Order: sequence, then structure tokens, then C-alpha cells
Amino acid sequence: MLTGKNVVLGITGGIAAWKACLILNKLVIDLHANVDVIMTKNSETFITEQTIRTLSRNIVTRDMFKEPAVWSVEHISLARKADCFLIAPCTANVIGKIANGIADDMLTTTVMATRAPVVIAPAMNDAMYTNPIVQGNMQKLKDLGQYKFIEPHEGVLAYGGKGTGELASVDEIADFLVNLIGNK
Repeated sequence: MLTGKNVVLGITGGIAAWKACLILNKLVIDLHANVDVIMTKNSETFITEQTIRTLSRNIVTRDMFKEPAVWSVEHISLARKADCFLIAPCTANVIGKIANGIADDMLTTTVMATRAPVVIAPAMNDAMYTNPIVQGNMQKLKDLGQYKFIEPHEGVLAYGGKGTGELASVDEIADFLVNLIGNK
């Protein structure tokens, strides 16, 4: 169970973004976690803020410069609040930004400010996932110790072909978080 635990969920702009809805249901309904969500601009191409707000039961953060609902330096308050930071799905773009210290949106800025463990669940085309640059960026983050990866599965990808890049299952992601920060 994750009762009393605060998870910050980052949702990035890939086709697997719809699965964030299933992850939210699992974390909020089944595991009783409090989940704050940060959506990238590109994630909004695939799912809506309204859907995520309804499932998370919290205000969704999207823009670094939008007036916050409650006054705080929002990326700092979310970073401090997190028992765990989950990015699911995570694109090659966001992995690259984090690995190279680029903080140019609310998600990457908040990741840079957190001291909580950051769990990354990549989802992308198999050619992107196996690209040496992406693999190098992932290894760079793993070597830092704060960043944990839930590896993608082999499956049918958005383009119709089969390869490694499918987002890990909801249960696998939930089990990983319970083992990492759960109430023992």
C-alpha cells in the first residue's frame, strides 16, 4: 500500500500517455497514494488535463509560469512533497533533457529540484529505445543512483511493428513503487 505517500507523476508526450490513466487509477484507487501530476505540453496531444485531474483528484500542473492555484514556488513545493517521482511514460526527449541537466519546462525543472527517487518508465519506438545516445543517457542517469528505470517490454508498437519500447505494465510499475516507498 502507498497510504500517506506522495507520488509526483510526470506524463510525457508519447502515444503511451493514455496508460497514465490506468497508472493513476492503480495508485489512487487501489494503493491509496496521493498523486500530483505534471503534464508536458506534448502529453496534452494525447490526453486531457480534465481526465487526469478527475483521476488524480488533484490540480494538474502544466505550465511553469501559470498562476498557481495555491501560492508557492510550485516546482520546489512538488519536488519537496514527493516521496517518489514517477515519469510514465517517459520519452527519449525527456530522458535526454534530464541526463544533460536541461530544465526548460515544469517537469524537468521539478525533477532537477527533487531529492526523492526518480523512477523512469520509458516508452518509445524500438529504434529510438536502442539508439546508443538514448541508452547512454539512461546509463548516465542510472550511474547517479537517484534514477531508477522500469524497462519497457517487447510488444506491438504504435507504428504496427514489434520491438522493445512498450511501456511496462501498470502492475509492474505499481509493484516497483510499493517496493521502493511502500508501507511495509
